[in-house]
Amino acid sequence: MGSYTLIWLVAGSFLCLMEFVFPSAFVQFMMGISALIVAVLSRLGLGNLWLQVTAWLLLSTVLIVLSRRFLQPRRRESKIQDTVLAQTLTEIPAGETGRVLYEGNSWRAQCDDEQLSVAPNQRVYVVRRQGTTLIVMPDNLLR
Repeated sequence: MGSYTLIWLVAGSFLCLMEFVFPSAFVQFMMGISALIVAVLSRLGLGNLWLQVTAWLLLSTVLIVLSRRFLQPRRRESKIQDTVLAQTLTEIPAGETGRVLYEGNSWRAQCDDEQLSVAPNQRVYVVRRQGTTLIVMPDNLLR
């Protein structure tokens, strides 16, 4: 076994193990997998060190990008969590908008059921967000 092959095997194993000790969203693991692939290529005759380093860099980059694309959870469209509480500042008439206090700020809000009106100073659940308008439901209906 050539000296470069052994170096790539040790480096690849070390990087893969480091992912378990210091998780880095699979970055170290993908770099380790790339080093192991280069070790195989080195064993098959890819003898030039600079070519091996270039192959390792390219493989690492491709694997990291692919792992981010396929292994990362999908982001939600809205950063508002499901069923969080707010309080109405003004009345929300049926089918119209009013104001709610959510996370210390006044937001424009509309009731999810367009047939309902919501009284002022009532607790509501934030169901979703449409642009800058929060869609809410009265607390007493969802208990």
